[in-house]
This record gives sequence, structure tokens and C-alpha cells, in this order.
Amino acid sequence: MLSYLVRRLLVAIPTLLGVTFIVFSIVRVLPGDPAQAMAGVHATQEYIERVRKELGLDLPMHVQYARFLGGLLRGDLGRSLRTGLPVGEEVWTRFIPTLELTAASLFLTLILGITVGILSATKPYSLYDHASMFLSLAGLSMPVFWLGLMLMLLFSVRLGWFPAAGRGGLRHLVLPSVTLAASSVALVARFTRSTLLEVLRQEYITTARAKGVRESRAIFVHALRNALIPIVTIVGLRFGALLSGAVLTETVFAWPGVGRLVVDSVSARDYPVIQGAVLVIAACFVFINIAVDLLYGVINPRIRYD
Repeated sequence: MLSYLVRRLLVAIPTLLGVTFIVFSIVRVLPGDPAQAMAGVHATQEYIERVRKELGLDLPMHVQYARFLGGLLRGDLGRSLRTGLPVGEEVWTRFIPTLELTAASLFLTLILGITVGILSATKPYSLYDHASMFLSLAGLSMPVFWLGLMLMLLFSVRLGWFPAAGRGGLRHLVLPSVTLAASSVALVARFTRSTLLEVLRQEYITTARAKGVRESRAIFVHALRNALIPIVTIVGLRFGALLSGAVLTETVFAWPGVGRLVVDSVSARDYPVIQGAVLVIAACFVFINIAVDLLYGVINPRIRYD
């Protein structure tokens, strides 16, 4: 397993380098001039050129990219063009709220998605099964921003149960986490149902039932463990999707996370912050996938990392 982990980490290096190159190239073709944005609309052309030179934006693209990689190797992501603060500090400050929101959404995804999927698999084609799958399809179909606004309108404006925006206590976390988790809960529920339903039809489950094994033990001990690997795969992918998909949710609920930071930075043409934020999200996505692969061996000891 250790050698497998080392190989995966080595493969992750060119992947992240590719991400840095793509993001670096894309942000440079965004419309607008960051030097003009920093100098102000009434600045003279001479002052704008001086700002551009101070920021290094007058250098060729390959030189700017080499300087970016050099700083990255030293753990320096540069400084924000808007605030002048280190990018690492800004991203880390915003990453904690995003991680908090993502963890809460993942908790809802695991609890609700797997529970609904198990109940649907144990009662296939029943009224409950049809109703839960219909709601799952609805959850997959609803746009995040629309669902967030509807929840805000109902539970904040009409009922006054939860705050409409901002970050604070647990009550502030409810609406954005439910909004972010809705599509993931639906996907995990449908995936759990189909996977577990297939396992429950296997001969060893029929044999266990014939031997007098309790139905709950047959489901949770024998069937669910063998169905966990594909479920863990989809949950791992959804965790990465939740982390990167928080942009709309954080914008709707004014949640001070990385997603909202990226939106604000794109508007201000803050290249270093955009690059740093996307790189952090990509790195988390890569490491989550590695962790999921290692978890396979824990779930099924027969898996070997050769």
C-alpha cells in the first residue's frame, strides 16, 4: 500500500502542474485589465503602465508562469492584487468556511442518501420506492441557485426559522448545507438503491436467509459491505464536487468561502488569488480520490495494491 501511495502522489504532481498551466492560461485571456482595475478608472496611462510593471504583468507569459512555479515551489502563491495580502493566507482564511460547509453537506449526503437508498432497495417497486426515487430525480434536476433561493424564501423570509445569509452558528449552516447536498443526496440514494438491489439478488444472500440469518444482518452485514465499494466511489467523487461546487451556494447565501472568493477575484481580475484558490481545490480533489482508493482495501481486504 505504501508503494501504491507513493506512485499515486508522484502521478498527482504532473496533474496539478497541468491544472496550474490551464488556470494560468485561462485567467490571462479574461476580459479586462487588472492594472487598470487597481489604478482606478481615472488613472493616467503612465500610472497604469507603472502599476502593470510593478505587478509583473508586462513580462512575457512564459516568464510570468516560470515565476509563478518558482514561488509555488517555495510555498509562495504570490500576493493578492486587490488587498496586497499573501494569497495563501487569503485562501486559507476562506477555505475553513468552505470545508465546514462541505463537511456538513457530506454528512447529510451520507445519512440521507444511504438511508433512503437502503430502504428503497429493501422495498423495491413499492410506493415508498417510487416516491423516494421521484424525489431523488427532482433533487438532481433542481438548479442549486433556484433551490437556495426557494429555501431562503420559505424558511428565512416566511417562517423566520433560519438566517438568510452569512456565517455564524449552526442555524446559519442549515440552509446552505441542505442546498449544496440536495443533488448529492439524490445521486447517492439512487446509486445505493441500484447497487444494493443487485447484491441482494446474489445467491449468497439467498443462502444466508435460508440458514435463518436475520434480515437486518443479511442486509447490513452481508449485503451492504459488498455494495460499499461503488458507493464509496461515488461519495468520494461527490465530496470533490461539493468542494468545488460551493461557488453558487456560497454566492447565494453570502457564505465567506473559497467559492465566493473566486467569484470576487474573477470580477476584480485578481489573477494570483484565482490561481491559488483553484490550485487548492484541485489538490483537495486529487487527495480525496487517493484516499478513496486506499479505503477500498479497508472495505475489502482481498484488494491488493500491486
